[in-house]
Order: sequence, then structure tokens, then C-alpha cells
Amino acid sequence: MKLPKSLFWRIVLALFALMMLYQLWLFAHICWWIKFNPSSSAFMEDRLEVMQDKNPDAELKHKWVDYNKISNNLKRALIASEDAKFVDHEGFDWEGIAKAYEKNKKKGKIVAGGSTISQQLAKNLFLSTKRTPWRKGEEVLITLMLETVMDKQRIFEIYLNVIEWGNGVFGAEAAARHYFKVSASKLTAEQAAKLAAMVPNPRYYDKHRQARGLLSKTIIILDRMPDAEIP
Repeated sequence: MKLPKSLFWRIVLALFALMMLYQLWLFAHICWWIKFNPSSSAFMEDRLEVMQDKNPDAELKHKWVDYNKISNNLKRALIASEDAKFVDHEGFDWEGIAKAYEKNKKKGKIVAGGSTISQQLAKNLFLSTKRTPWRKGEEVLITLMLETVMDKQRIFEIYLNVIEWGNGVFGAEAAARHYFKVSASKLTAEQAAKLAAMVPNPRYYDKHRQARGLLSKTIIILDRMPDAEIP
């Protein structure tokens, strides 16, 4: 049965209105987080749900700390490892994306990513781990919102506090205490480089802390850290 033309367009307009309301909801949260700290993220909530399926009493390890209470060593390590052009780009590293595409094409599978710190934060804050056709487009929109209303230091501060660093371990403070029994402000260059090296696969490295790949990447990050520019 064919829908009447007028009804079809009403449905289209209703869907468009819902989509716009959702974007406004996202934007309102980002504006609020300019001054106020997010207590959680979509990714943290997803991980907690998975953990509590196995153990109802499971809890995340997470404690917010201000930007100036996080070691500059960790900031440099993450910039060197994840997004060397962070302070200069407007949310997207097009050269990095192109290089990752060519590398993945050559290998025939995904072995490299071109996501910036801003893009990673967009995914962590709002998007579930489920792959959907519109997920990448939503990531782009959220990244643009973040870069429009927040300065680089605030984006990086939130990132440092919500990033995953192990099974149920989120944020710099929890990671520093989980792996090295120190506060995030006391991390040495070597400790910071190791934490940065863990970011692509933190739950695996939580269980395999002496993995050869982790150690070699730590050395590479240490070598790059002096050139890393932090906000």
C-alpha cells in the first residue's frame, strides 16, 4: 500500500525534527561541559554494563583530576602517540587519515587509524560501541561541536579523564594508581610513555604488561615526547 504524499512528507519532517532535537541535546551537553565536568561517558557506561553482566557488583575505577594535576609527561606522551598535530588542527588530521587509509589498503585490513584526540573524545562521550551506518557521520558532527565551543586545553582535559586504560580503568588518575601506585601528577616520562602505548588496546595490555609490542612502542613514544606540543 502506497503512502499518501502528504503523509510521507510529514514523516520525513518528523524524523528531521527528531534528528535536529538530538543534535541540540548533544550541543547542550558540550556547552555545559565547558565549565562542568562530565561524570561519565557513553563508553564508560557500555563497559560497566558488560562488566556487571559477569559480576553485578563490578564498579569502574575512575576519579576526575584537573588539568594542572596531571603530569606533563603524560600529556606529551599522548600527543606524541595519538595526535601529534592536536594543537594545530581543527578536529581532523587529513594527512593522518590519508596515511592510515593507504596503510590499511596495502595490508587489506584495518591496522591503523587516523582519528584525532578530538574524534576519540567525541566517540567516548556520546557513541556506543555498536557499529551503525550513521556512526561516523555523528562522530564528525560531535567533533566539530567540540572544536567550536571548547578550547584545546579543555578538550584534552576531558579526554585525559575519560579515556580507557584497562578493564574498568578510566582516566589518568585511576590509570596511574592502577599500574604504578602513584597519582597522575607524579608520573615519570617512562611511566607516561607506557600508559600512552597502552591506549590502542588497554584491556589486552592490562593483562599482558610485558608484551614485546608494548615495550617497543613505549620506547618510540619516549623518543617523540620532547617534540610534543601540549595545550
